This record gives sequence, C-alpha cells and structure tokens, in this order.
Amino acid sequence: MKKTHLLALTFVIAASALADPLPSWNDTDAKEEIIAFVDKVTTPGSPDFVPEAERVAVFDNDGTLWSEQPVYFQLLFIFDRIQQMAPEHPEWAEKEPFASVIKGDYKQALAGGHKAILSLAMAAQGNITAKEMKQATRDWIGRARHPATGRKYTEMVYQPMLELLDYLQANGFTTYIVSGGGIDFMRVFSEQVYGIPPEQVVGTSMKARYEVRDGEPVIVKEPALDFIDDKAGKPVGIYQHIGRRPIFAAGNSDGDFEMLEWTTAGDGPRFGMLVHHTDAEREWAYDRDSHVGSLNRGLSEAEQRGWLLVDMKGDWTTVYPEQTD
Repeated sequence: MKKTHLLALTFVIAASALADPLPSWNDTDAKEEIIAFVDKVTTPGSPDFVPEAERVAVFDNDGTLWSEQPVYFQLLFIFDRIQQMAPEHPEWAEKEPFASVIKGDYKQALAGGHKAILSLAMAAQGNITAKEMKQATRDWIGRARHPATGRKYTEMVYQPMLELLDYLQANGFTTYIVSGGGIDFMRVFSEQVYGIPPEQVVGTSMKARYEVRDGEPVIVKEPALDFIDDKAGKPVGIYQHIGRRPIFAAGNSDGDFEMLEWTTAGDGPRFGMLVHHTDAEREWAYDRDSHVGSLNRGLSEAEQRGWLLVDMKGDWTTVYPEQTD
C-alpha cells in the first residue's frame, strides 16, 4: 500500500474513533455512562467483555422511542379506524364507547377505562387479515398528523434515541422493541424508523388463525387478546420471543419496571435506563401522576437500583429529528 494511502486510511480511522457517537446528547453524566458501558462490554480483553451473541438490548416504544402524549398513538389510529368503519355499523351510534368516538369526544370514550379501550381495539383490529392490518397502518402512518405538533407520527421519534440505537447496533448489539403497544402496528414502521426488523418486535398481540380465502392463504386477526406485553408480561415476552436475557434495557414508565428489573438482575455487566420527561417546552413534562406513561416507582427506585435516569431537558440537545416536510 502506498504511504499516502496508508496515511489517509489512518486519518479516517482516527477521525472515526474521535467522532461523537451520540451528537444529540449533551456532555453530561448520562452520555458518559452509556459510552463507558458500551466500551467495556465491547473491548476484547476487558473483564466485562460480552460476546456479540449476548449483546441484546431491549427498548420500550411509547415514551421511550417516540412521544406518547396526549394518548398513545396507536389509540389515535384506533379512533380513526372506528370512525371509518362507523357507516358499516349503525348500531355503534347508540353504543358506548363507540358513540363517543364517532362524535369525536375521545375523553368520554376513554371514561370506561381499559374495558372501553379493549372493546375499541378489538373492533378496529379484529376480523381482518394481517395484510389488511398492515395496509391500514401504513396508510394511517402516511397521512395522520399529531394534533399538537402537526408532525407525522413517525417524525415524533426521539433523535437522541435513534442515535443510541445506531450506536448499539454499530457495536454488535441486537436491538429489540418490547412494548405494550400492538405488535402488528409497530412492525409496519419499526425497520424504516428504528432500523429494527419486524422479527425483532415484541408487543401485545391478538389471537390469529390461518385460513384460505378465495384461494389465498391468509392469517386472520381474531377480536381476542392473546398476550399483553406490559409490566410483568415484558420479561415473559422477552423469554418467549427472544430467548436470551438482555444486558441493556430502556424504558420510560412503570410499565417497563419489570423489564429493567429482570435485565439488570442478571450476571455480568448490565444497564438499565429510564427516559424522564422533563421538557415541557420541547416535548412534555410528566411522571408520577400522568394518565399516560406514569413513572412513579421507577422514579423512586432508579438510583438505588443503579438505573440511569435520563433527564430529557438536561441530557438532550434536541428532541425530534428535522422535519422532512
């Protein structure tokens, strides 16, 4: 190799080594802790070195990778589906919570709590094929806009978390989404937005069956829950779908507590982190008393458990990526 080419290659390698892997993170303890952990588990010869096959990282979605206010985004998708389907179901006009959704009174529709949400979700996403669900999600993601920001929902992802995913992936980690949200919904955009393929998405799922319709083999989603991937369900979902205990887990609410608890209880180096929503100007500020993404126990116990509490306002230089339109 010519000397000039060797010098150029050396310069590129050196520049790459000096490049900031997390440019949208302020130079705070949070950033230092993340980088220090990645360095020690990926450096050959380190007493904390972890083989690539064991570098599993799991991330919650709502409130961890993208925003979740004023309600979970998939719920807004369900509301739109109910309104679109309403002409085919005249009985809904006199039946709650459907009647309130049709009127656009979402607060009243949610007054029935989890039971109301479940009935809406089953009606909106049941008795359709997996292909139809995928297309309905893709159509909604392509046109729907957030009521407060005007952004597409896939543009309300957190730029610092996208960088963290890229950083981990570049260092031999296999990254998974482990969310209480619906698995079919997230799989539509996870690869494009997060670089996480659909087979690495774990989420709440509905029952399904195989059948042949008009000569075509299809998977049909049934209007019944199969698995709830939330709270204590998250470690179970990881065990059933991934089969390996993660060494890195990130969440933002008490719905992620058991996932972080199980991850960090394992042998060897472990990392748990919670995104704390503290930025009322650039996003939202909420924790213990929030109706969405409540962070109470995790906020109280993060320090004693050695979990990193990421302060959105103080640790991130920006929140969302630049808008494309």
